[in-house]
Amino acid sequence: MGLSYAKKRYMMYIVATTIALGLPFLTVDGNHFFLLNFDNKQLHLLFTKFDMQELYLMPFLLIMMFLGIFLMTVMGGRVFCGWACPQTIFRVLYRDLIETKILGLRKSIKNKQKEPDYSLASNKFKKLVAILLWASLATIAAADFTWYFVPPETFFQYLQNPMEHTTLFGFVFFIALFLIYDVIWLKENFCVYICPYSRVQSVLYDDETIMAIYDEDRGGKIYNENKEKIANKAKELPENAECTTCESCVTVCPTHIDIRQGLQLECINCLECVDACTTVMGKLNKPTLVNWSSSKEIVKKEGKTQLLRPKTIGYMAIIAIMLFALLKMGSEKEHMLLNINKETRLYSIGDNVVGNNKRVTNGYVFLFQNTDNHDHEYYFEVDNQDIQIKRPSKPFTIKAGQKIKKIVVLYTDEMLAFDERKDVTIPVNIKAYATDNPELIKVNREAIFVYPRADMIK
Repeated sequence: MGLSYAKKRYMMYIVATTIALGLPFLTVDGNHFFLLNFDNKQLHLLFTKFDMQELYLMPFLLIMMFLGIFLMTVMGGRVFCGWACPQTIFRVLYRDLIETKILGLRKSIKNKQKEPDYSLASNKFKKLVAILLWASLATIAAADFTWYFVPPETFFQYLQNPMEHTTLFGFVFFIALFLIYDVIWLKENFCVYICPYSRVQSVLYDDETIMAIYDEDRGGKIYNENKEKIANKAKELPENAECTTCESCVTVCPTHIDIRQGLQLECINCLECVDACTTVMGKLNKPTLVNWSSSKEIVKKEGKTQLLRPKTIGYMAIIAIMLFALLKMGSEKEHMLLNINKETRLYSIGDNVVGNNKRVTNGYVFLFQNTDNHDHEYYFEVDNQDIQIKRPSKPFTIKAGQKIKKIVVLYTDEMLAFDERKDVTIPVNIKAYATDNPELIKVNREAIFVYPRADMIK
């Protein structure tokens, strides 16, 4: 006999917790796997740093996340809820580990319906200890959540002077407070009444969605079409019915449902009922009556469940397209950013020291940002050979992650236009680049050069 679903689930909890706690500390060249950095207004994704102006990547991430949840639900029901959801993991830590294994408040993990007797003084003390233990873990969980928005190295630096960062640590405090209330008092009611996912699942399910299903043909009918219980004891079932009405599948359920009643939105696919029935029926040398399978296979008897079917293939295809687009756009990340704004004064006119034409100058404000991890020296050029750069006259250095403003003056000594009625706007292309790596670190921006009407330059 292989591992029970409970043991497999606990292993999954360990993996999910390790990933959640470890990812914020995993960096490559100072870049995180995922970090939406509010302090520096940056997005770190797959160890690449993006400025907030590059947040066009976020919609791809959100679409992939929702489609991934839809795909997971179509294939395995609320498998995320039972196997990876923080709410479920936290409840298992508190109820099964702290209350049952460590403090002995609950007599058995297999009975999740019976609450401890808190009228006893010893149980009141144990309850207080349980709350304090969970409060410590809740604080760590709250801090871990913030590490995806404020990197751990910055968080611990701020922790040395918490009164200077009251907003951040107030946020951590209230998250921890909510987790304490949620896990100790709200419990699985969060899954049943608050979480919107349970309402979405019924739309996504089909006959081949894998879930915990009671085999009514073998076990016997416990509930009628109106969900009313018609059999409380084994003797009330038909002679060939295999269900012993031991209620093991009911007492073990964390959301307090009876899986024999059919599909219910409260079911989180934790498969505790499958393990319970497997144990009981195994003692009778019979296969379990509660299976992790589909209604096509168990109820309709129409053959094996097909995980790869048009609906799931469609989701996979869309996710693959989104992933390709994300990687493609991410690989084309700009290592520098440049915004160009024209000054309020359109132009100025002066004498040309060389020829007979007037010198026309245009002023701009260039906002440069070095989004690379290294310092670079920058300069730029104009694609129009008749328009020259007056200021700045030489390259300038920008440190890694730094933003600077540069007053830029372009001029021309040539007659670029001759319009007697109005000023003429001439499109120009500005190519900015790092002088030490012009092939990789470069951007092109469109701007305009305003040339005055003819009577202004006579």
